[in-house]
Order: sequence, then structure tokens, then C-alpha cells
Amino acid sequence: MSVQDAERKNAPVLLDVKGLEVAYGKAQVIHGVDFQVRKGEFVALLGRNGAGKSTTLHALSGLIPKKAGVVRFKDRDISRLEPREIVREGIVNVLEGHRVFTGLTVEDNLLLGTYAKKSSGDGSKLDRIYALFPEIGERRHQLASRLSGGQQQILAVGQGIIANPHLLILDEPSGGLAPIVVDRILKVAKELCDSGIAILLVEQLVREALKFSDYCYLVETGRIGGEGTAQEVRSGELIKRIYLGG
Repeated sequence: MSVQDAERKNAPVLLDVKGLEVAYGKAQVIHGVDFQVRKGEFVALLGRNGAGKSTTLHALSGLIPKKAGVVRFKDRDISRLEPREIVREGIVNVLEGHRVFTGLTVEDNLLLGTYAKKSSGDGSKLDRIYALFPEIGERRHQLASRLSGGQQQILAVGQGIIANPHLLILDEPSGGLAPIVVDRILKVAKELCDSGIAILLVEQLVREALKFSDYCYLVETGRIGGEGTAQEVRSGELIKRIYLGG
């Protein structure tokens, strides 16, 4: 057992997914997926397009129904909770495709991220987001519809961070962004891990995902095809098989 594996086994489990199955009508697309995310850990789900990564995220967030399986978060079964209840538990899913409210200002979009856990100190939370992403801070009073696609994606990530989650899910955050901005978003995510927040990432930029993640699961046609530390995955043959076949 490597040092990283030993450290991982000693960290408390935050999210525990067992036997997850998802079907669209008669077509089953997720087949008994098991994985874990531990407190303060950066976990990546990697695999080719259509492997079932985003479907897995949607199912554990309650956005689509599960056919079978159990999702436990902080040792509580949340398998049947509604999406809004899952957010209140501390799981925030930043969906792919820069989904923001284009008819609202940048600042109002960010404040919506605090709605589920309304508390004092929203001003300082806003200042933190603007410090992390000054390009949206400069446009805080503009409608989100006037932002570029990349800026809208940054705004969506900011909505997730400002909600103070225990687990932040990032689904393809690189969409529409320049590589330097993607790198900055993932650096911010890594800093969140250092403060105790866990990250679950789905990303097509494999090199970037492996650069920042601690542990990886490789998804292959709706199943977990392998797992290991980022270093093990980077240096092994399994990832080549997952992406190239054979």
C-alpha cells in the first residue's frame, strides 16, 4: 500500500456511493457504480464522452432518478432526498454549460448561491468571489446575459463556491474557457480542499484533472473500470485502455 493510499484510508468518508444504477426507460446506462470521496479530498471521474460520468453526478445530486443503489453523505442516506434538500445537506453541483440566470445581474446570481443556507456575511462572501475571479467582479452590476460564455461559466463556479458546500461537484468546468482560466479554477478548487472542502470533478482535460486531483476513478461504459491515486493513474496503462480501447 502506498503512502497516499494509507493516508486516504485514514481520512473520514464524506460521500459513499454503492451499487448506483441509472436507466433511461429500458436502457440502463449506469451499472452498479461504487466510489467514495473523503473529507478534503479532490476526486476526479475520468472517461470518454458518453461513459456515464455526468449521469452519475446528476443521479447522486437528485437531478435524475436512480434505479438502484445507495448514496450516503456524512453517514446519512440521502438517496431519496430532493435536490434542494441535498444542497442543504452541503452538496453543490456546478453543472456543465455555464447555466446562470441571464436576466439577473452577476451579483444577484451569486447571491442566489447563498439562498439554501441564508446567513449573515454575504458581503464578505461576495468580496471573496470577486477576489478569486476579478473578471466578474468588474461586471458585478451587469446582466449575466452580457457576459461571454467563459465568464458565465466562471460565474456558475462562483455560485457553487459562495454556497459554502462540504462537497463541491464540478461538471466539465473547462467548457468555453481559456486554458489559463481553467488552471485558475482548478487551483481555487485545490485551495478549497486544503480548507477541508471536498471536490468531485468530471473533466475532459485529463492532464489538468490529474495535475490537481488526489484520487481518480476511471468510468467505462457506465462502470468503474479502475481507480487509483492521480500518480498511479498517470503512470499506468489503465487510462490508455479507457480512452483508447484495447
